[in-house]
Amino acid sequence: MLGEPTLVHIARELVETVKKNVTIDWTVRAQLRVIVKRILRKYGYPPDKQEKATQTVLEQAALLSQEWAVA
Repeated sequence: MLGEPTLVHIARELVETVKKNVTIDWTVRAQLRVIVKRILRKYGYPPDKQEKATQTVLEQAALLSQEWAVA
């Protein structure tokens, strides 16, 4: 739908943003959820698929956050 170049931009911006916020306490996931949704909307990500994409990003961030915190 959006094309590979746009999806690459979304992925890069999401990773950069999550890495910057890796030190946050995961009890404030709502704030990160808002950030992710803003990025998706910014690139015209389909609204009906945003919730699933947001959940996927948050799950991946939770798994990778420990590694990013150490790096």
